[in-house]
Formats: sequence, C-alpha cells, structure tokens
Amino acid sequence: MAAGEFTSTMVLAILPEIGLVALAAVLLVFDLIWRGNTRRYFGWLTAAGLAVILLLAVLFARPAAEDVLVWGGMLRFDSAGFVFRLFFLTAAALTALYTAVTDSVRMRGEFYALLLVSTLGMSLMASAADLIMLFLAIETTSIPLYVLAGFILRDQKSVEAGIKYLLFGAMASAILLYGFSLIYGFTGTTQLYNLGAAFQAGAIPAVLIAAVIGLVLVGFGFKVSAVPFHFWAPDVYQGAPTPVAGFLSTASKAAGFAALMRVMAVAFPEQSALWSTMLAVLATLSMLVGNYLALAQKSLKRLLAYSSIAHAGYILIGVAAGGEFGVLASTYYLMAYLVTNLAAFGVVAWVESNTGSDDLSAFAGLSRRAPVLGLVMIVAMLSLGGVPPFAGFFGKLLVFGSAIEKGMVWLALVGIFNAIIGLYYYLMVLKTIYVNEPADTARLPKAAIAWRVALTICVVGILVLGFWFGPFYSLAQGAAASIWIY
Repeated sequence: MAAGEFTSTMVLAILPEIGLVALAAVLLVFDLIWRGNTRRYFGWLTAAGLAVILLLAVLFARPAAEDVLVWGGMLRFDSAGFVFRLFFLTAAALTALYTAVTDSVRMRGEFYALLLVSTLGMSLMASAADLIMLFLAIETTSIPLYVLAGFILRDQKSVEAGIKYLLFGAMASAILLYGFSLIYGFTGTTQLYNLGAAFQAGAIPAVLIAAVIGLVLVGFGFKVSAVPFHFWAPDVYQGAPTPVAGFLSTASKAAGFAALMRVMAVAFPEQSALWSTMLAVLATLSMLVGNYLALAQKSLKRLLAYSSIAHAGYILIGVAAGGEFGVLASTYYLMAYLVTNLAAFGVVAWVESNTGSDDLSAFAGLSRRAPVLGLVMIVAMLSLGGVPPFAGFFGKLLVFGSAIEKGMVWLALVGIFNAIIGLYYYLMVLKTIYVNEPADTARLPKAAIAWRVALTICVVGILVLGFWFGPFYSLAQGAAASIWIY
C-alpha cells in the first residue's frame, strides 16, 4: 500500500470521530456566545451536526473489501466498526432531539458536548484492535455517562444515579483492566489479532485462561447490564434524565456488545466452548431475573430497566451461539432494540415532563389524553415483546435460530419462555394506557416538534426493520463477517 493511500485510509477510518470532536468544539464555542432563549437550539444543532457526520460516514468512510489495521494497529477499519458507528451516531442524534425540549438540560451546551464525547468513545470501542485502545475507549465512553446520569444537581435521584454509576463502573473497569493486564502478562502483546496465536504458543494452563475470560466477562457484563452485574441499572435508569436513560439502555449497551463480540471471537477462538457456556449461563440468568423483577414494577422507567436486563440476555444468546450467524443475530437485535427502546423512553420522557411522574398510574388513559403517544407505545411495547411484524420479532427469531443452529436448543427454549413472560408485562402497560381510567382526564400538551421528529424516526425504524429487513440484514451480515474471521 502506497504511503499516500495509507494516509487516506487512516483519515477515513476515523472520519466520524474527527466530526464528533469538531462538533463538540463548535458546541462549546456556541455555549460561550449564545444567551437567553437562543440556547434552546443546542439540541437541534447537535442533532443536525450528527446527521451531517452520519451522511459523511456513509459516503466516505465505508471500509474497503479488505479489512485493514490502521493507526499502528490500534484500530481496525472494517464493516463491524462502520455499522456500529452508524448505530451510535443515530442513537446520539435521537437523544439530542429528545433533550432539545427537556427543560433541565436543553440550554446546557456542556451536556451535549459530553454526549458527543461518549459517542466518540463508543465508536472507538467498536473498532478497537488493541487492548490499550479498547480500555481507553471504554473509559472515554463511561466517564461522560457518569456525569450525564447525575447531571441534574437539584434532583437527589439524579445525583444518586450518577454516584452509583460511577462507583460500580469504576469497580467493573478495575476488574476488566486486571483481566487485560493478565492477558498481556501471559502473551506479551496487547494487539487483539495476535492474542489467539499467542495463547496457543504460550502453552498457558486452561485454568488460567478460564480465569482471564471470567475477569473479562465480569467487566463487559457490567457494561451490558447482564445478571449478576446488573444491580446498578434500575436505580441509574430511574434517577438519570430520561433521555440519558434511553441512551444508556441502547447505545452504551451496544458498545459493550460490539467490544465483547470482537474480543471473544478474536482473542479466544480456541476457548469458544468455554466462553460460550459461560455466556449461555449469563443469558439465562439475565432473562429470568430481568423479566421476573419487571413484573412487580410500578415505575415504568424501572420496568424498562429490568426489561433492558432481560434484552441483554436475549442478545447474549446470539453471542453465546457464536459463529457468523450468532454475531449477525445479535447485531440485528441491537438495531431493532435501538429504535424500539428509544421510542418507549421518548414517550415516558414526555409524560414524565408533563405529569411529574413515571409511575404506571401516570400513563392510565394515555390513549385518550394523548392518542398519538398511545399508538407509539403500542408499536414499541409489541416490538419489545417480539410480536410480528415489528422489528423485535425478527430480532428474537434470529437469536433463537442461532442457538438452535449451534445445537443449544435448551437456550432457545429458555428464551422463548422468557419472551412470553415479557410479553405479559408489556401488554399490562398497554392495558394501563388503553383500559385504565386516568386520575386526570385533561389532555396532555402536544409533543414538541423535536420530540415528534425523534418519535417518528423511531416508529418508522421499527416498521422498516420489521417489514423491509433485507438491507439491514445485509449490514448485520457484513459486520458479523468482519468480526468472526476464524
């Protein structure tokens, strides 16, 4: 490869990240310039900037047919990184639209700058090809999220959420870093794509490799809120600003899964039977605990938090199944989950901002107080429950199919059983919205334009992923092929 060509590839490989840094700098400049009501446009400016970055990434940052390592082997320029970058940019843009009319944060330029820095870290996580870069990317993702979760200082729940997230996150990062340090100690390299051969050449005892895999899974288990590393999620989701909770439950979770799938597939190919079993256990626990605890919740945000834990279990089915089809299934599931959960959190945020409560009772009779929001919740809840023809149905179909293909029929049956339990409480939410009588019969204010735009994008995404899934299946297939190279 010629020197000029190599430089061009290096720049294209980080084009979205360059755009994110530039947009964050622009926001901080406008934060100094704008005064008064003009500051309410921060959300629109952020969403528009992210849309431009997304378009530039699609036009100019698509990887070549051959995957390459760039920036000294720290990043891999491949389809998986490209697909997940689009994922994170979309999630950040939708979150910015939701917060554009959230009174507690919409005039704070630093809020949106932190959102962009976290998105930058997620993009690097998805493309990291070196353990050092991966850990730095994880911390770049996590530290802004700790601040965003506790951003509303006058709200005790928000501050508590930020502190809890910080403490638990620091512990998980320490465990993950210890696992990475052991990997380096055993193999003498931090280059992800050299670890598989290094483990084989080093004749390392199986028990030590199992311990290393266990430490790595603890760290990533926290990032994706899998049981038994889930205990932070309900309190953080409930206390954080609702749009931030939606971003945590989708983009942050997807970043964790992107890194987890790459590390397991590339660093431990010879130990796939071991980590597959460990992940299958985590998937089972996550589905059971998440769904059963969701049944008892009176707060819709906490219900969605436990639902998110259960969905981590469904996604882990595909990761545990392994192989190209398993990674494809998990990637498609994450796409469906993005638009579905952000739609649900968007409705929750609007109702909470107008009623002051996220209790299920606040949603009683929502179909009569805000008919359009009621329809959005129908689409979101049925998609989360895996009802055809919505996006969630095909996500579940793929992950269950990947388990059956690998002979893990028992895991697919556990998933189907839990999907039925999940459908029950999603239908209970819809019963509250459409059947229960509201305490206050006054109609809710019409949703702001930014909110309507974000909800429309989410609902269209749910329908498109359900009715026209071919192009998105191809994207997921390309991502899976670049991750599962063995």
